[in-house]
Amino acid sequence: MPVTVLYPEARQQPDALETDVFGADLRILKRDTGALSELSDADCAEADGLMIMGFAVTGADLARFPRLRAVVRMGVGYDKLDRPAAAARNILVCNVPDYGTTEVADHAIALALTLRRGILLHHELQRKDPPAPFRSFQNPLIQRLGMQSFGIIGLGRIGTAVALRAKAFNFRVTFYDPHLPNGVELALGINRAASLEDLLRQTDTLSIHAPLTPETRGMLGRDQLALLPQGAVVVNDARGPILDLDALAELLRSGHIAGAGLDVLPVEPPVEPIPELLRAYRAREPWLEGRLVITPHSAWLTPHSELDTRRKSAETMRAALLTNRPQNVITPEMF
Repeated sequence: MPVTVLYPEARQQPDALETDVFGADLRILKRDTGALSELSDADCAEADGLMIMGFAVTGADLARFPRLRAVVRMGVGYDKLDRPAAAARNILVCNVPDYGTTEVADHAIALALTLRRGILLHHELQRKDPPAPFRSFQNPLIQRLGMQSFGIIGLGRIGTAVALRAKAFNFRVTFYDPHLPNGVELALGINRAASLEDLLRQTDTLSIHAPLTPETRGMLGRDQLALLPQGAVVVNDARGPILDLDALAELLRSGHIAGAGLDVLPVEPPVEPIPELLRAYRAREPWLEGRLVITPHSAWLTPHSELDTRRKSAETMRAALLTNRPQNVITPEMF
């Protein structure tokens, strides 16, 4: 029986690119389903490798694949995959950690600058009916970047790329990442905070770049966000559940936090009950004017990163199924 890679999601479009990477050694099985539960038992029985883009994968799902040896998440985050269940069945779980590094880093900086330079604020005022007077004005959002500290939570590939970009804009950059060895800050010429609380107390503009794990889920609640200095900005294009939206809404409404840029939300797409902050944003409530920008988990997207995702996913699957040197393996200690 040929070694088979199953692409189960309607949004996946394997074609000549994947065929070229797989060569004659791997067969592609494409199905357009809305969930893994819609796959037939026959399809599950054929799969040696499973490509996942947006689906969650539970232990019950994995139990339907008798031959499965590898799951490749076509992206960075792997929080929707039941890794302990996969490990119990000796199924490799891999991700693609480097497909959109520059795009996500650029997006984080773009969100920060859109707020800190008052671009969104002036844009909204100039399109009012009638428009605001054609002049600049003072607002807590608008600050000289060189007088601002830029704090980063998580200094992996994306966090590092953000740090270098923030430095180029003359921010004073500090990061918090307890999993990195000593000396990383010296190599990059930035500062390191000993604790999350230490980072927050000294951060004017906060950018979140941690993975979603039991350790990071809900790590930024009201008590933590309140440690930020008056007039801080918060940017998140990592994972939505890291940041408490209700706490963010409270501190935005009070004025303690001046603005926020979000590419991710705790539940995507949003469902009822819609969080207060998102309701106020959609209703264009005056208190949020120019202070909140939301993009739909699109930080990664360019035509180039989309092609990278497909190519790198195929390369990762090939290495997992056909070589003894698998790539980008999510190990148990990363769970």
